[in-house]
Amino acid sequence: MVSVKEQYEAFPYPERDPEDEKTRLITGSPSHPLEMDHFLWQGKRDWSQPLNVLVGGGGTGDGLIQLATLLDKAGAAAKITYLDLSTASRAVAEARAAMRGLPNIAFHTASLLDAADFGQFDYIDCCGVLHHLPDPAEGFRALRAALAPGGGLGFMVYAPYGRSGVYPLQEAFGALFEGLSPEQRLARAKTIAATLPEGHPFASNRNLGDHHKSDAGFYDLLLHGQDRAFSVAELLGVLGETGWDLASFTTPAIYDLAQITEVPEGMGKPEQMAVAEKLRGTIRMHTAYAVPQGSGATIARGTDRSLVPHLRGVQRQALAKAVSHGRALPLRVGQLSAEISLPRGAAPVLAAIDGRRSLDEIARAARFDALGFGTVWAQVEAALAPWGLLLYSGLLRNGGRARG
Repeated sequence: MVSVKEQYEAFPYPERDPEDEKTRLITGSPSHPLEMDHFLWQGKRDWSQPLNVLVGGGGTGDGLIQLATLLDKAGAAAKITYLDLSTASRAVAEARAAMRGLPNIAFHTASLLDAADFGQFDYIDCCGVLHHLPDPAEGFRALRAALAPGGGLGFMVYAPYGRSGVYPLQEAFGALFEGLSPEQRLARAKTIAATLPEGHPFASNRNLGDHHKSDAGFYDLLLHGQDRAFSVAELLGVLGETGWDLASFTTPAIYDLAQITEVPEGMGKPEQMAVAEKLRGTIRMHTAYAVPQGSGATIARGTDRSLVPHLRGVQRQALAKAVSHGRALPLRVGQLSAEISLPRGAAPVLAAIDGRRSLDEIARAARFDALGFGTVWAQVEAALAPWGLLLYSGLLRNGGRARG
């Protein structure tokens, strides 16, 4: 069997060209600063204080580059430690950081299991790594040991139902290609995959596309020698066993059973999320934030009028215009579609969201009294926040002088 390290030396993943940093920034979840503040620090982090970050299993650097770039542009100080076992992946990440001139990143070829040896961190990013460990629980424990008080974890692990057909092929290819080099395994597997019958679970799975994008994507998806997926119930179990609480999934609406069907009386939240995952059937990864057990509520809520709201993924003026004309907002999340509707009276409130004004200031700018604003804002938050379109953070307000 090809080791995980050997695989990523041969095929650094995801495949990235450092030259692309001149023209684009890849963004997503987790590890967007606004999202981190919203889910981990109630939208109230003091960004004038330096943030000590660990990127555990950083690969070719997507999470690293996003976080470092956005913090730098906001003028927020940060010290970032990158760990990965693959020297080839590290070289790509370093080249991307150098292309952007990003400061204060320390690169190390090391395992995330040794994270605590590098210090205590306010925030830990671990995206697409824990499910590749021989014992994922050991990885969750190692990251918990490296977390500073008041800190949090942003992570992604694979989910089973949206990856239908992947694991039988991984097992079959593992049995067929024992002893072959990564390059030989890739060539033979691509030939077989091209001839799968139309009804094969993998051939029918429209949730997956990495195998079409690059050799590294094909290898990571179908030839990985150490890969598992977590159902919601399994994920909550391993978090609980290793000292973590789930703060939130980054798009909690997907796991909200009430958005799919009537919730049986007495069904607890964990079971509701587990049932919703089964009914959705297309979730291929769980992207979430976690905090130490017993942390209590860490998610920002608009009942605090001092918070600064941000729209993410939608333009405020376009959204305000659509709402003022009574039009619904169509959403597409993977294979899931939804529509969001807001009352026309919300339009001036939406137009006033600029990432710097607090809710109190927005209410005054939109000429709302306290009671009227509270009613409208509750509708805005209920419609947008569960889909990750509304986040609270003071980053642009007190993070420092914005650059670029």
